[in-house]
Amino acid sequence: MIRICWAEKLFVPFVMAVVFWGGCDKKDGQVLDKHVKGEEVAMERKLNGMDTKRVKLETGMGDIVIELNEKAAPVTVGNFIRYVEEGFYDETIFHRVIPNFMVQGGGFTTDMVQKETHEPIVNEAGNGLKNDRGTVAMARTPHPDSATSQFFINHKNNGFLNYAGSSKPGYAVFGKVLKGMEVVDKIATVKTTTKRGHADVPVVPVVIKSAQVVSSN
Repeated sequence: MIRICWAEKLFVPFVMAVVFWGGCDKKDGQVLDKHVKGEEVAMERKLNGMDTKRVKLETGMGDIVIELNEKAAPVTVGNFIRYVEEGFYDETIFHRVIPNFMVQGGGFTTDMVQKETHEPIVNEAGNGLKNDRGTVAMARTPHPDSATSQFFINHKNNGFLNYAGSSKPGYAVFGKVLKGMEVVDKIATVKTTTKRGHADVPVVPVVIKSAQVVSSN
């Protein structure tokens, strides 16, 4: 029987959740193109007077306001805002919930159907931001540059997810919960099951009714 340590026990189901994605491995050229695209989105927002760094997720259990760190993670923030403004996250769910670890969403409908995404982005995990409680980071496959739309909110300090060099690329933090951490705590307590081959799925869907950019004033 294979035995794993406590940290690995938490890490394995998380990795398995993102490994289930299909078609995430892209050529380096495609990732580079997306890197440039993310910078273009960020610059366009600034030129248009839209340098807002907060997004509100209206969920079935309450609102969560996320403060984005565009300075530390410009490509990741540009990518996230692009999905928000396209309405991509509306009526998606938190499909992976593990208390005392994280809640993950941004990729599946209420019927556990995975949505089609844009090209993956580069991993900005080496930006100095840590996977502490309340921070928001990008989910990905084992390939560092494979994140697309899915994100997770850390329910506790998860230092083992931080960047630690090329051998441990980590998970890119790009924001933090400004308001609504009590909502995240409630989501983390829901009963979960296995659906369509995915573990830790809430029995009653936790729906992101809408995601929208809000004023930072």
